[in-house]
Amino acid sequence: MNIELLKRILSSIILLPVTFLIIMKGSFLFNFFIIFCLVICSYEWHLMSRKKKYHMPGFFFLILTFYLTYLLFNFKGNFDLFLIVILICISTDLGGYAFGKLFKGPKLTKISPKKTYSGMIGGYLLTVINIFIFINLPFALLSSIKINYDLLIFTLLISTISQIGDIIISYFKRLSNIKDTGNIIPGHGGLLDRVDGMIFAFPISYIILKINIFQFY
Repeated sequence: MNIELLKRILSSIILLPVTFLIIMKGSFLFNFFIIFCLVICSYEWHLMSRKKKYHMPGFFFLILTFYLTYLLFNFKGNFDLFLIVILICISTDLGGYAFGKLFKGPKLTKISPKKTYSGMIGGYLLTVINIFIFINLPFALLSSIKINYDLLIFTLLISTISQIGDIIISYFKRLSNIKDTGNIIPGHGGLLDRVDGMIFAFPISYIILKINIFQFY
C-alpha cells in the first residue's frame, strides 16, 4: 500500500472518532473546537495567500463560514441537520478519492488535476448510499430526517458545493504554487486541505435551511 494512502487512512481512523465525540458533547467543547479550527485555517490561509490581493477577503470569509457553522450546529435544536451535512461532506470526499483512484479517467478540471469525472460520480454515489444507510440504522442517529425527494436534492446540492469548495481551494493553492496548505494532518496535509469542501457546504447549508426551501426534517 502507498505510504501516503496508509497515513491518510490512519489519520482518518484517529481523527474522525475524536471529532465526532467533540461534536456529540457540544456546548463549550464544540465552541472551543471550531475556534481552534478557525485559528489553524486562518494561519494556513495567511501562509498561502500573503501578499496576494485576496488575502484579507479570505480571512473575512473564514470568519463568516465558521460563524454560520456555529449557527448550523444550533439550528432549531436539531442536531441531525448538522450531522447530515458532515456525512454528506465526508462521503463526497471519500467517494471522490476512492473512485478517482480506482477508475481514473478524464480529468474534471485543470484547476485540480487529480479531480476526475469518475471521482465526481463516486462522490455523489457514496453520499446517497451513506445517507440512506445512516437514516435506516436501528438507533436514533438521524431519526428526525425523512427520506424523500427534498432530501435527495439537498444531498446532491450540498455534495456539489462541497466538491466546488475543494476545487476553489485547489485553485488558490495553484496560485501559490503549493501542494498542501500545511502538514498538520499526516496523509492529508493542512487542516484547510481537510475541510476545504466543508467551509463552503456548512454556511450554504445553513442559508438553505434558514429559508426553509426543503422539507425533510
